[in-house]
Amino acid sequence: MLHPDDIKRLLARTALRDARAFDRLYEHTSAKLFGVALRLLKDRTEAEDALQEIYVKIWQRADQYGLSKASAMSWLIAIARNHAIDRLRARKPGHQPIEEVYQIADIAPTPEETAVSVSQRARIDHCLERLDSEKAEAVRGAYLEGYSYQELAERSRIPLNTMRTWLRRALMKLKECLEE
Repeated sequence: MLHPDDIKRLLARTALRDARAFDRLYEHTSAKLFGVALRLLKDRTEAEDALQEIYVKIWQRADQYGLSKASAMSWLIAIARNHAIDRLRARKPGHQPIEEVYQIADIAPTPEETAVSVSQRARIDHCLERLDSEKAEAVRGAYLEGYSYQELAERSRIPLNTMRTWLRRALMKLKECLEE
């Protein structure tokens, strides 16, 4: 194996489309990159195919190495690893035949769950109505509509810490109301 600085120089020359430098880079790094691909893919033939594709990527992207803060070997290993992972993702089956699936889960709520949910929602709405309208709107914005505290503070034209206090106190009042 070459010294890390030598690999770096070979990559720089490969970026300038120096085929001889690329050959030397392949000669001194292919065993390591093949090992990375083989360890992930667990199939020698597929790892050999992947290795060729990896070196095509290295040839095409050698000029991008200078943008990396990683060592030259780490950069090469990252390309090999990412390519092998992409191949693994591509070979995953998209679905199972219906005959092989014994039970398909129904994710819809049961009638009982629906009734409980409606009842809980009604109780929450009732308790929200008991809050000041500004604070109830802030709670709805934060917990039902997904606004951040900062966005809510800006909408209400109040400091961020005031909004946090509003929400904390409103949640405490909601908890008291729901426990009644």
